[in-house]
Order: sequence, then C-alpha cells, then structure tokens
Amino acid sequence: MTRSLKKSLFAAAASVAALTLTGGAVAFCGFYVAKADTKLFNKASKVVLVRDNDRTVISMANDYQGELEEFAIVIPVPVVLEEEQIHVTENAILDHLDAYTAPRLVEYFDEDPCMVYRRYEESAVMSAAPDEAVGGARQKNSLGVTVEAEYTVGEYDIQLLSADQSGGLAQWLVENGYKLPEGAEPVLESYIKQGTKFFVAKVNLEEQSKTGLKYLRPLQIAFESPRFMLPIRLGTVNADGKQELFVFALTRTGRIETTNYRTVKLPTGMDIPLYVKEEFGAFYKSMFETQVKKENERAVFLEYAWDMNWCDPCAADPLSRDELRELGVFWIDGGEPGIQPRRPMPQAQDVFVTRLHVSYDATHFPEDLMFKETGDRSNYQGRYVLRHPYTGDATCEAADDYRAGLPKRFEKEAQTLASLTGWDIEDVREKMAGADQSFEPPKKTPWWKRIWGEDKKDT
Repeated sequence: MTRSLKKSLFAAAASVAALTLTGGAVAFCGFYVAKADTKLFNKASKVVLVRDNDRTVISMANDYQGELEEFAIVIPVPVVLEEEQIHVTENAILDHLDAYTAPRLVEYFDEDPCMVYRRYEESAVMSAAPDEAVGGARQKNSLGVTVEAEYTVGEYDIQLLSADQSGGLAQWLVENGYKLPEGAEPVLESYIKQGTKFFVAKVNLEEQSKTGLKYLRPLQIAFESPRFMLPIRLGTVNADGKQELFVFALTRTGRIETTNYRTVKLPTGMDIPLYVKEEFGAFYKSMFETQVKKENERAVFLEYAWDMNWCDPCAADPLSRDELRELGVFWIDGGEPGIQPRRPMPQAQDVFVTRLHVSYDATHFPEDLMFKETGDRSNYQGRYVLRHPYTGDATCEAADDYRAGLPKRFEKEAQTLASLTGWDIEDVREKMAGADQSFEPPKKTPWWKRIWGEDKKDT
C-alpha cells in the first residue's frame, strides 16, 4: 500500500441489519412466523466452533463496514499455523446456521372447542514452521517479536507472530501501521505469558478485487489444543460499550457450556400476546436484556441445542453435509481416516449444535470464554408462542366455558410478556385491546336453547 496504514484491532466483527418477519415451514399444527437472528444487534459477532477431542476449527464472520485498507484482525492462537490450517469460507453458511438456530416465534390456532369436547381431549402442542511460508520464518527482531510465518490466503495477508513481551509487540504493531487501542498491552502480556502466538490478518486489496465481492468473507483456522476456549479480551479493549457474541458449536458428543461463567437457558415456551407478531424483534431484544440484568450481566445464555438431523419448528432447513464439512466437521461421511461415522444412516449427520449468546464487556467478562463438551443431547430451543383463539360459532357448553376463560388467558399472556421484557403491564394491556385480543366473551347461552334451538320456547 502507498500510504501509512491505520488499522484498528478487532477480536470479531460487528453485524448491522434489521429483522425481517417472513412466513416459514409448517411444523405439525403450528407455524413458524419469525426468528430472532444475529442481525437484530448492531455490535454482533458470529463465531462457529467445531470441536472433537483436541481438534478445533474456528470460523469468524466479518461484517466490517469501513475502508478495506483500514481493516485488521489480531487473534491469539495456541500454535503457529501452517498455511493449510487457514481457510476462507462464505458468509451464507454462517447465515444459514444462524437462521437454523435462532430463537423463533410460532403460532397455533385453537380448535373448535365443541370438537375438542366430543373427542374428550384438548389439542396438544409439542414442547417440546511451514514449508510454504512466504520467505519462511524470520529472525527475532530487536523488539523481541518473531514473524513465524506469512501467507496470503484468499483476500487476506496473514502473519503469525510470537513475542517475548507486550511492549515489544505493541511497538512492532504500531511501527507496522497498526493503531493499538489504549489498554491493549496488559491483555497482550497475559497472552504472551501463556505462550500464545498471534494471528494477524489484513486485506490484500489486489486479491480482494479479484473476488468481485463488496464484503469480507469469514476466516477459518484449524488447530489442536487441549484448551477449548475463545479469546474475547482483546475485543473489549477498544469496545464502545457492550458487544454481542453468538457462539455456534458443532460437536459429536452433545451441547457445550462455559466453565468459568454460568451457562443459563433462555426462558422458553411461553404464550405471549398476538400483537408481538409485529414486534418480535423488539420483544426478543428486551427479553434478552432483561434476562442479562437478572443474571447480573455475567451469564452466557443457551438459545438452542439440537441434533442437526431435524428441528421443530424449523426456522431454516438443517445444514447440508457440504455446508457442515465446509465449517470443519471432518468426521461425517467417514472423513476421518480409520474412523466411521457413529450413525451410518444416510440421513444422519452425527452433529449436535449449540447456540450460545453473551452480551459482554471487560468489567463483567474479564476472562476469555472457557468451554467444555457435555454428553447432554437433550433438545432445547428459544421458542415463543402465539395462540389464536377460536372465533367460530361453536354452540356447546364447552364453547361457553372456553370463551369465559379467554380473558383470564389473555391476562396471563400480558403478565408473562411484562415479566419477560420489563415492559409496563398497562401498555401491554392497551396494545392487546387495540389488537382486539381482550374482547368480552358473549353471554352464556341457556342450556335449554342448546338442546331445543334458539327459536324454541319452554312449554
């Protein structure tokens, strides 16, 4: 480049967009109507972790909005990576995984209460040191920084660094055109003491122009390490407020959870007022923020845990084998020499997906996220229900009882919504009334009219 680079350091990229409400696939008697994906948040990072024993593949989505020559990313890594351990993939795959696992809104429609009464049951809703390095490794310079390897992968120029002390690394970064945020040196020093290497990537403008893309594709790295973790502290050094992080983990064993912070299940399965269909994005954000406060801003939230073979209801189709392999799931299709898939059926993926969501800053999350795999393969999803009342002309005793119970049901939905989100209960009731949800039930029909008809008289 012809001018001095002034790059900011990112631990992950932000995602800026708006929620779209669309129709979806039918799941039994219910319909998926909306999802709360990562696009709801302005400072949202997406990271996919594929983990099996000590092997890890990390995919990092990047929705960087600035000038490409200003972009750089610095990631602590446990080892010096060879070129074959670095890859560039497509945003669409991470977006698909996001859509598949996103908390979702579903709606159901009450049946004719008279039909239900005649069947003596109510309808049930399921709950459910590399050879190919450019120039090879360089000698340690006077600052104690060694460029262990250099590559160009896709549209990125990549360097692998090691350092003796943070001051030398900080100075090296500044001398090479990187803008180091205030407070970065102590964080860098803590990684150096652990023997950590540093993965530094910037955009190669010539290679970027060849792609014809207006955005940066996700970077992927693969390595072996007994530590199952995600470094987040560098991302808090120059952060303006809290950041949202979505972690999607793909394993053979079951869901993952954090070991140094509480992993909490997001509230799920609640019936909420019908008008939320038009405000699902606002509902989800308020609900999540409320739960974060309840956990003193120090919890990691489980939003989804499921076998990749299926879903109920489906906000998107499960990922294909090709997509899973692109993310680094090497064990499907017998991809690991000498090891056969645990479930040889053609339709089985033998992949369990976990979605975690954390809102973090340096104060409440002073440590990197440490994870462990569990053997828990029980299904879980953030799911919220709209239940439409029956509006037909049912004329049985059960129908009268059903209508009489609707105001109590609507009030319970209002209380639930206010509790989940912190919204004012009177505002909720007012919106429900405006949506014609809190209607008064009709007067109870005399029993003799139900026997002899409306035009019959007692003689």
